Order: sequence, then structure tokens, then C-alpha cells
Amino acid sequence: MRRMLIGPDHRALLPASALGGAILLIAADLVARTIIVPAELPLGIVTAAAGGPFFLYLVLRTRAAHGGWG
Repeated sequence: MRRMLIGPDHRALLPASALGGAILLIAADLVARTIIVPAELPLGIVTAAAGGPFFLYLVLRTRAAHGGWG
């Protein structure tokens, strides 16, 4: 996703990816701490809930672009 926004230049892509990953983990940690107030939800569950549908979208988009699995 960052490559589509930034472009192929690695001098800009690497810091943007690091910043994007840090923001994603901070947001996931915030959700994990506030969704169940007396307890804390494991961070892996929150990141999987966010990353799973995105991964499925990428698989389906690639499948549609290539005309199937073959």
C-alpha cells in the first residue's frame, strides 16, 4: 500500500513504511487497551482482525486481475 502512495523510490519508501507500521501498531495497541476496559485484549488478535480482511482483499484482487488461480 505504501508503494502505491509513495512510489518505487526506496529512500522515501523505507521511512514511510516504518512510520506506517509504527502508526498501525500504536492504533492497534490503543484499540486493544480500550475495547475491553477491565482487561487487555492481546495485540495479535487486533492486528489479525485488521490484517486478515486486507490480505483477503489483496488475494481476491490479484485473482481477479489474473483471471483465476492458474
